[in-house]
Amino acid sequence: MSLTSLEQEITLCRKCDRLVEFREKIAKEKRKSYMDWEYWGKGVPGYGKLNAKLMILGLAPAAHGGNRTGRVFTGDKSADFLFKCLHHVGLANQPNSDHRNDGLELNGYITPAVKCVPPGDKPTPEEKENCEPYLAREFELLRDLKMVLGLGKIGFDSCLKFVRKTHPLKIKDFKFGHGVRYQLPNGLILYGAFHPSPRNVNTGRLTFEMMVDFLERVKGEL
Repeated sequence: MSLTSLEQEITLCRKCDRLVEFREKIAKEKRKSYMDWEYWGKGVPGYGKLNAKLMILGLAPAAHGGNRTGRVFTGDKSADFLFKCLHHVGLANQPNSDHRNDGLELNGYITPAVKCVPPGDKPTPEEKENCEPYLAREFELLRDLKMVLGLGKIGFDSCLKFVRKTHPLKIKDFKFGHGVRYQLPNGLILYGAFHPSPRNVNTGRLTFEMMVDFLERVKGEL
């Protein structure tokens, strides 16, 4: 399977009734400021380079971000913050991620653990499980992968669950936190970072300086 065919399969996926209903409801009702947009309203695949050494692994598409634009971390406040930081350290060619054809290039690969927007940003255990095969295939296709950056605990834990399928480990032994680093038994390096959500950024839990310093560490090890 190629990345292109995997992207098509994710886009057409209708495994989770609750998520399909929610993503399509948002796409139909829209937000006032995006009334002239034709919302994506489908599963949102990852994007980036097939020879990526770094995977950035988040939670799920945003209701009026990825679910609108069709690209994860695109067109929302989290994307604005994240790509400003990634561009600052040279991991992206521009500081903005606005839409699928905006010319953005990432030195790596970025994907959500859950491919559809969940109500309240809280996917059920079953919904997370339904998406695990897609993430597993992304890992298998990215053969040069050396490092995973888990944005938020769900992204972080999703990497551990993938590795656990072939290498015995206890997830509780890998404590999530901003800047933590672990060498995993399959050879991958797993970093954890706070999610660049407006809640974390606006409260000062995550600052531009914190994220830039952290990404400099990641880039240095790459």
